[in-house]
Amino acid sequence: MSLNKLQKFEALKTMPNVYENFSFTEPKLIRNNQLDNPRGKWKSQHFGNSNPLVLELACGKGEYAVALGGMFPNKNFIGIDIKGNRIHNGARIALEKNLLNVCFLRTKIELLHEFMDGEEIDEIWITFPDPFPSFSDRGNRLISPKFLDYYKKLLNGKKITFHLKTDNFPLFRYAVGVLDGRGERILRCLENIYGNDKKIDDILKVQTYYERLHAGQGSQIHYVKWEM
Repeated sequence: MSLNKLQKFEALKTMPNVYENFSFTEPKLIRNNQLDNPRGKWKSQHFGNSNPLVLELACGKGEYAVALGGMFPNKNFIGIDIKGNRIHNGARIALEKNLLNVCFLRTKIELLHEFMDGEEIDEIWITFPDPFPSFSDRGNRLISPKFLDYYKKLLNGKKITFHLKTDNFPLFRYAVGVLDGRGERILRCLENIYGNDKKIDDILKVQTYYERLHAGQGSQIHYVKWEM
């Protein structure tokens, strides 16, 4: 039997792989109904290792975090989103598959500094984020200069690899333009990754719910990878 939204919210409170922040003004993390903020100690305190830590921002149902967690057992993955009913799906699947290297953090991206030390982050994926198509909303895009500056401040000089995957061509074009204009080091840029002449890595073949939805409607999928 599928759970409704309220039932999913209740289930999240007892999931050992889910941390939640319920306040934007007084942020704090709750896990298993107790205060638990592993800031700076995610690898040792939650995962119990020193393996690289990969974030999936705007993770939705967490398909990428779960899939990559299965593909790379020697890496740790945290899916981050504000929508608890979506996170529930990924958290449940990770538990069913016994993926101890995958967990989820429910919060706004803008509050990451409250819960993570940039030194512990080794890689970031941004998968099918809201494109905010209105010109007036462009500052809310997760690859806007505002957010890129936020990531740089969070990382405090540490350079890591970023990935953006989207079906929205204007967002893809905007991202490439912003990155190029800032002088960021673009490592790979693919328009229509499933085109007949494209040879793509297995990590790009992972398909999220939204990717399957949009691809089924004939949309093309685009990807850019950069270092910052």
